[in-house]
Amino acid sequence: MHTEAIKDLLYRIADDKLILGHRHSEWIGMGPILEEDIAFASMAQDEVGHSQAYYKLLEELGEGDPDQVAFNREETHFRCSHFVEVPNGDYAFSLVRHYLFEMADKIRLAHLKQSSYTPLAQLAAKIASEEKYHQLHAITFMQQLGNANEEANGKLQAALDVAFPLAFGLFEPTAMTESIALEGIQPLEDTLMKEWRQEVEPFLRSCNLNVPQPGDLTKVFGGRSGYHTEHLAPLLAEMTEVFAIDPTANW
Repeated sequence: MHTEAIKDLLYRIADDKLILGHRHSEWIGMGPILEEDIAFASMAQDEVGHSQAYYKLLEELGEGDPDQVAFNREETHFRCSHFVEVPNGDYAFSLVRHYLFEMADKIRLAHLKQSSYTPLAQLAAKIASEEKYHQLHAITFMQQLGNANEEANGKLQAALDVAFPLAFGLFEPTAMTESIALEGIQPLEDTLMKEWRQEVEPFLRSCNLNVPQPGDLTKVFGGRSGYHTEHLAPLLAEMTEVFAIDPTANW
């Protein structure tokens, strides 16, 4: 098995979930209604917990303690997509990002459950069952607000116009992408992207939303290579503030 290829994939997945989990946590005390405040807090906890599980697989491959890996790396060492880095914006943007990310995660997990790397296949099966609630939440609110009234639909459309092209960064290929596919760890990122579009585009139209054209995808690529938006550095500074006080402390 190609260990470096597995590490490449695990870092991408774990970093996406860690950063998105942090973004979700920023809705705590700020949600538009109490139920959404609690929902995003719960999903934030899940995403961070899932990132830890992926970091533990990396630890088994010699990458060090999960807390150190999560909180003690330079910005350029992160492999998260630009899509999860950008600020929450208003609730509409966070909801649209939440939906687009969850559908991509669902498709990836379905393939990872069949992965030739058994520890990853076992973890994917466990996480997939927990992620069903996230997917149900995203689908329900997208349907309700997209078909609610002109104001709600307009806010979702404006959010989708920004979020949709960025979401393609979730499928940014790396130098290891072909090795990952050849080893049967997961299919090519382009394959996952096509499945994702087949899933989300009809659904978005059913919510009375126009699906934007993705345009030049190189504009949203770079995160998998360590090139990030201006939003990641302040996020990491805030996320690691307590850890930085005493990185060796036991909690």
